[in-house]
Amino acid sequence: MKWVPGFSASILNAIRESKILRIRCGAGHRFTGIWVVVVDDRVFVRPWNNKSGGWYQDFLEDPHGSIRILEKELSVRARKARGEHLFDKIDNGYAEKYHTPANRKYVRGFALSRRRLTTLELIRI
Repeated sequence: MKWVPGFSASILNAIRESKILRIRCGAGHRFTGIWVVVVDDRVFVRPWNNKSGGWYQDFLEDPHGSIRILEKELSVRARKARGEHLFDKIDNGYAEKYHTPANRKYVRGFALSRRRLTTLELIRI
């Protein structure tokens, strides 16, 4: 059987259910916990802070990294997401997943244009 790249159903379900995804850019960085959503069986992340030396900027320089989920470390590649319709679906994904009163500020912040434009899709490699 030929291996097809992508996340398995069990990994996608774990990402859907997990509030925090552990992500690392390259091999020399530490794992960082970030918010994540699954939309149409695709995995998306957005940075809260787009600062130099942060995970987002590092992924722009080198799109290869790893995630930790279900006690596994999986190699990923990040690519910029595009499209207003997709961004709307991702906004809704954040609002549905992170729905507590304490999260409202961040959900609204993730829907701002400047953050929508920093959306990355994580692809299993």
